[in-house]
Amino acid sequence: MAFDEAYYRRYYHDPRTAVTSRAEMHSRAELIAASVRYVGLPVSRILDAGCGVGLMRTPLRRRLPRARYTGLESSEYLCRRYGWQHGTLQTLAEDVQYELVICYDVLQYLKPEAARQAIAKLARVCTGALYFGALTSGDWRHNCDRSRTDRVPGLRSAAWYRRELERGFAALGCGMWLRHGAPVTVWDLDRVAS
Repeated sequence: MAFDEAYYRRYYHDPRTAVTSRAEMHSRAELIAASVRYVGLPVSRILDAGCGVGLMRTPLRRRLPRARYTGLESSEYLCRRYGWQHGTLQTLAEDVQYELVICYDVLQYLKPEAARQAIAKLARVCTGALYFGALTSGDWRHNCDRSRTDRVPGLRSAAWYRRELERGFAALGCGMWLRHGAPVTVWDLDRVAS
């Protein structure tokens, strides 16, 4: 798949064919910020892995003003246009840790072993909370608007992602995951039972 100017024009900039809206992404960023504040997690560094056009950057910075935001992106076009750090989770150095990591709508494009390695990298660079989302095979069958979503071969089940994520994280719900050993207390009923 070519993540070039034409791709982003179709799926992000043209309101007739966009897969999401600025309002939806602002709401998502507010949910993420509210979740980390709720569990009492201080955030000084945010990694948005696969940040795309950066629709969550401004609302996250508004809600978490002390945090430094890093956008990581594999698209050379987007890195030139927005100034993101060029790379992938697989190539990301592990010397910098982030209290909040976002990986939304990225891993469905990777083959299973690469996706497994990316999830393991998320667990190594994240010291606190992870917001994670990926198009699943069930989403393709039942939830997404196929006219606004690119067809990705080899979609995996939600159970596959949960199994891989649970190696390093505990589910909090609404896409939020907490790194095992994160320095916060979470009430039993705030966790999703596994």
